[in-house]
Amino acid sequence: MTAPVRCVLLSSTLDLAGLFGPVLAGIADAVEAVPHPAPEPETVRLALAWFPPADAFARYPDLRAVCSIAAGVDSLLACPGLPAGVPVVRVVDPEQALAMSCFVLWHVLGHLRRFRTYAENQARALWRPLGQRAAGEVTVGLLGYGRMGARVAADLAALGFPVLAWSRSPRAPEAGVDLLSGESGLADLLPRTDVLVNLLPLTPQTRGILNAGLFARLKPGATLVQVGRGDHLVEGDLLAALDGGRLAGAALDVFATEPLPPAHPFWRHPKIVVTPHEACDASPQAVAAMLCATAQAISAGLPVPNAVDVARGY
Repeated sequence: MTAPVRCVLLSSTLDLAGLFGPVLAGIADAVEAVPHPAPEPETVRLALAWFPPADAFARYPDLRAVCSIAAGVDSLLACPGLPAGVPVVRVVDPEQALAMSCFVLWHVLGHLRRFRTYAENQARALWRPLGQRAAGEVTVGLLGYGRMGARVAADLAALGFPVLAWSRSPRAPEAGVDLLSGESGLADLLPRTDVLVNLLPLTPQTRGILNAGLFARLKPGATLVQVGRGDHLVEGDLLAALDGGRLAGAALDVFATEPLPPAHPFWRHPKIVVTPHEACDASPQAVAAMLCATAQAISAGLPVPNAVDVARGY
């Protein structure tokens, strides 16, 4: 019987043992989870990490892979101590893509049916029918067409929304989705978009992409749904676009500083909906499956599955 692969838990922000303890216990025959700093660090082959301490990796000289607890890996790639050449693995969880789609649909349908205005009218005891719009009257633009973006796009298209999706490079889209790429594709998408949904990974090229220049190119009165990463957004530019009437509203689930500070103006802005970074989470079972698959590959001397392209950032 093959000995379990030792896996150290590394996070400066979360109690990974508390979050994943039950599922880690269930895979103990394949993966031995140990806290940091681990005894006998030279025997550790695997790390499960989220915002790892900057110097934590230096203790483990024979790491074969570093696994994220989510689809995003930017907190790992940004760690200055991440060993060069060690694969970084992300979670692939179909249920997570479904959860993201449900979250985005909530906001797109809210825009379509003017839920915010009805809530305001209720607070004023104001009976004012606003009329119905068909889904075909609201074009949704997606920034990012990875696994989650493709699921969101398919679900929106199934409900009758015109869907434009933008990716870094050309890809084959699903039925009902107009897929654009490159700078020319972005220039085509923005002025046609009523609801802009950001699903991009965070890379040097996408940092700060949600800025005044982009907002100025959107259809006037568009709404933003921000579910990418906090550093995609230039916060002052969003406030200016909302206050100036360029944007009609914004739904924000991710922030440059989390938790969002109580004094932050986003909390009290009448055109902003704030949620605490919970559009979708990978299930503990998906994290356990990822660890088992990675451990099995390490033991067999094979490439680990679902490793990201470190140079591209996703």
